[in-house]
Amino acid sequence: MSGLLALLDDVAGIAKVAAASVDDIAGQAAKAGAKAAGAVIDDAAVTPKYLTGFEPARELPIVWRIARGSLINKLVFLLPAGLALSAFAPWLIAPLLMLGGAYLCFEGAEKVAHALGFGAHHGGPDGSHLNRDPAHLEEEKIKGAIKTDFILSAEIMTIALAAIPASTFWLEAATLATVAVGITLAVYGAVALIVKADDLGLWMAAKGRLGLTRALGRGIVTAMPGFMKLLMVVGTAAMLWVGGSIIVHGLAEMGWHGPEEAIKHYAVAVADLGADSWRAALEWTGKAAIDGLLGLALGIVLIPIGTRLIAPLWARVFARG
Repeated sequence: MSGLLALLDDVAGIAKVAAASVDDIAGQAAKAGAKAAGAVIDDAAVTPKYLTGFEPARELPIVWRIARGSLINKLVFLLPAGLALSAFAPWLIAPLLMLGGAYLCFEGAEKVAHALGFGAHHGGPDGSHLNRDPAHLEEEKIKGAIKTDFILSAEIMTIALAAIPASTFWLEAATLATVAVGITLAVYGAVALIVKADDLGLWMAAKGRLGLTRALGRGIVTAMPGFMKLLMVVGTAAMLWVGGSIIVHGLAEMGWHGPEEAIKHYAVAVADLGADSWRAALEWTGKAAIDGLLGLALGIVLIPIGTRLIAPLWARVFARG
């Protein structure tokens, strides 16, 4: 009996350790996922464009195939690569993170330039889907979406890896896997809701038994174009903010603390202008605004490099694959 009680006590101890590990994984995954907000919002904003021109019945299957490709990107390719970096070359994480931040700045600045009528944005549909075989077009669009997702997923996983405190190999692996699965479900679940919102609104407007239901359906249909524009604006602002903050923080880690300290000083000065109850919010807003402006400035500098040099090389590499 004493042996059985000792065994049960050991089992209870193991269960407590396992529960604590689960809490650690969940907490670290939530923090790491929050750090990747810019790339996540951009992923949700960009993906619906790949569904333009398809029959409504094909939208959810296409979303599922892109989501499956995204999971493969994260779990099969990027997670092992991230763990290898953490184990054997942790000094590479900060430069890679800054590279991802620079890409976010480039994407955000390019969208701003496109909105103002300068240049051409490479991420949207160009009308070439007209008069083409739907099955071939579907395969082409899915492959293009998964390739774009690979870049965004690389940013997400690198940001998440940098946000995870030093821990055991298996805890890091479990945290990254949780981030990968959780963000993919959140992004593509949101995409599925977005692309089917019009159909739901039309069904409610036509089939609703109550006047309120029909009015709500018409409201959804009317609001969706504006919602998509708002999502793109929020996504662009988040990319510039996160990209700029990554660059500034990376410079501080590399020994150049001047920009980070200056931004903090100006953010505190902005907070001093408001009431004490709004101080924290004003300081955060001031810092995010400055980070975003720096991200926009860097992105504008990177636009000619990205569009004239990197994008053609990238297209050639994938064309060969």
